[in-house]
Amino acid sequence: MTTGHVFIGTSLDGFIARKNDDIAWLTDYPTLGEDHGFNAHMERMDGVIMGRGTYEVIKHFRPWFYSKPVLVLSGSITQTDVPEEIADKVEIVDATPEGAMQLVAGRGWRAAYVDGGKLIQAFLRAGLIEDLVISRIPVLIGEGIPLFGPLGADLVLEHVETQAFPSGLVQSRYRVPGNAA
Repeated sequence: MTTGHVFIGTSLDGFIARKNDDIAWLTDYPTLGEDHGFNAHMERMDGVIMGRGTYEVIKHFRPWFYSKPVLVLSGSITQTDVPEEIADKVEIVDATPEGAMQLVAGRGWRAAYVDGGKLIQAFLRAGLIEDLVISRIPVLIGEGIPLFGPLGADLVLEHVETQAFPSGLVQSRYRVPGNAA
């Protein structure tokens, strides 16, 4: 079975974007040239499973950010909505988290980077996330789109490590017990 992995940044108050989907507070944050491990994370992944909301925010970023295949889960957009210059890199699929994982497992994926707040929440509820790397940016934005939402039951995570960077970013890795390989 393919394993799901999260690598995401949040504001110190727990938001992944402003209510209007703006992420400039994250993309413009001065990281002092630090390596926060994203490239190493992506090297371990076979591809990306992304939520529609995240895709809508980044679909016009150029150059395109991902060298690996990107599967966007959506019931409201189709492949014809993908800009031509990234149409060979992005696939739109109307699937549940379980269905998406079965699809990519059939394609030989062993590890999938799961990206997008609502999608991460759905994958957590379905028990499809093995670990989470959460980078907290020392910025308070007051309100926005939270990383986490309703789960139905407490989900106790196992803390693996935390690292502080000179820029003020603090990154923690958690394993999801019962989902770890």
